[in-house]
Amino acid sequence: MAKQQTFVDKSKKQKQTGVNVKVVKAVKVAKGSFKYNEKFVKLDDIAKVTEIK
Repeated sequence: MAKQQTFVDKSKKQKQTGVNVKVVKAVKVAKGSFKYNEKFVKLDDIAKVTEIK
């Protein structure tokens, strides 16, 4: 029996709300160098990017 639904069909049905944004913060370490913290944040609107802490 053939497969009725493909992964592409499933992904098209899912409606995405919001935008995923990658946030990178530079943190100064005691030695004087910098460490970078990365995380993904989901926002409702792209205009709210400036409000991320």
